[in-house]
Amino acid sequence: MTIRLYDTSARQIRDFTPLTPGCVSIYLCGATVQAAPHIGHIRSGLNFDIMRRWFAHRGYDVTFVRNVTDIDDKIIQKSAEQGRPWWAIGYENEVAFNAAYDALGCLRPTYEPRATGHVPEMIEMMRGLIERGHAYAADGNVYFDVRSFPGYLQLSNQELDNLRQPSGEGETGKRDPRDFAMWKAAKEGEPSWETPWGRGRPGWHLECSAMAHKYLGAAFDIHGGGVDLVFPHHENEIAQAKAYGDDFARYWSHNAWVTMSGEKMSKSLGNSVLVSEMVKRWRPIVLRYYLGTPHYRSMIEYSEEALREAESSFARIEGFVQRVVEKAGAVEPAAEVPLAFAEAMDDDLGVPQALAIVHTTVRQGNSALTADDKDAAVARLAEVRAMLGVLGLDPLDERWSGGGADRGEDLHGVVDSLVRLVLEQRQGARARKDYATADAIRDQLQQSGLTIEDTPSGPRWSLT
Repeated sequence: MTIRLYDTSARQIRDFTPLTPGCVSIYLCGATVQAAPHIGHIRSGLNFDIMRRWFAHRGYDVTFVRNVTDIDDKIIQKSAEQGRPWWAIGYENEVAFNAAYDALGCLRPTYEPRATGHVPEMIEMMRGLIERGHAYAADGNVYFDVRSFPGYLQLSNQELDNLRQPSGEGETGKRDPRDFAMWKAAKEGEPSWETPWGRGRPGWHLECSAMAHKYLGAAFDIHGGGVDLVFPHHENEIAQAKAYGDDFARYWSHNAWVTMSGEKMSKSLGNSVLVSEMVKRWRPIVLRYYLGTPHYRSMIEYSEEALREAESSFARIEGFVQRVVEKAGAVEPAAEVPLAFAEAMDDDLGVPQALAIVHTTVRQGNSALTADDKDAAVARLAEVRAMLGVLGLDPLDERWSGGGADRGEDLHGVVDSLVRLVLEQRQGARARKDYATADAIRDQLQQSGLTIEDTPSGPRWSLT
């Protein structure tokens, strides 16, 4: 079956046909590193990590570019407020973003360019746009003339006469208030770079057009980002790139927000939930399950209850995996995923439908365990591991298990011995019909973060 994706520019699901057979090129608008990431930021990285993994599973050679915006108005403002260099703030938060991506199991991008490392490419693009009559310099700024590009606003489906283009301080000399800044004139105390039109710094939109051109060429397959970037960012990227002469992206893919109380999660609203804090309270693989398993075009309303439900749901999968491994030893992932799972993923990355296949397979595997059908249980686990691998959620993958080569496994053995000693005391209390003591021991273990399950072969424990 052909992979099909919702294309924002076409406003419909389209069959995916790559520019180069067997290859997929993806550009994702990444972090603006003015502050540490909250889970709303990381959702985009997770959604496109799953897209990338699915293309790779389908046999494509994937080139994945995710940029870093390391200079903008907010970073400069933070620099002034904190009395710290702008580049120190940017780098500190870039490290925090990469730590968050790593914690939640995102594969590293093929290339991760920074805006400030590509000023020559931006100058070259501005020079070409000015020569073609699509841009002009004024008061040290360089603006894009939106009326010069007939296709402007087709992505966001707006009317130019109704447009209110966001403008920043110091954007003087515009011929039309709707023109947008590609380059901003230098201000005292702010970082700047030399150009033929005077010293200044990049506008937000120019960097992505220039970097996509450098790393993916004049045309590439998929451009991604959050739905909030459709306008003005992506609309302005298209105008710059196509007016320059590039074909640019052939498909536009946008993920929805994470919301709190119905509002987009953002730093400005003061309702952000930092990844660095969340991973102290929730296992990273559970956070990935929570953020990555809803459909990428669906809003996620954040709540503690929803996270607990995700934790319980994933625990059912993990419990099956653990029981089969205890019974049969190591089981490798199947070479192929079940057909129904593949069909769901091919249909605009239908992760919720694909996840339903995972849970159905887990139930079948548990039934096989109950029936003492070891071969069937092993077969189901092989399928489950293959499906979870595509989603980045295989608990046996060394990314989550540590590969068994670190102190984690040694510590697990120590904890296992101690817990089993306590469980023997509990079993002894039950044998004496001292149920109050037995229950007290179980409650204490649960308060310590352990789940105790009584099975026909004896009690089992796992981390909550």
